[in-house]
Amino acid sequence: MTVKITPTTNGSLRVEGDIELVDMEGNRFDLGGRTRVSLCRCGQSGNKPFCDGSHRDAGFSSECKAFALPPMKAK
Repeated sequence: MTVKITPTTNGSLRVEGDIELVDMEGNRFDLGGRTRVSLCRCGQSGNKPFCDGSHRDAGFSSECKAFALPPMKAK
């Protein structure tokens, strides 16, 4: 299943699909069988990397519209 990531308006990154989330050392988070999680984008969550809704009190504001990235530079 393809993983789908949706930056929500004024909120988290919603991640859906067959998710494998690891820390910087490669240790896997136990997602308890979830196929959908929300990741913090505002930096205020007390449950990082997961969203706990703190963006509402922090006044986080962001509206993401899709756009094309420039081509990758040759190495």
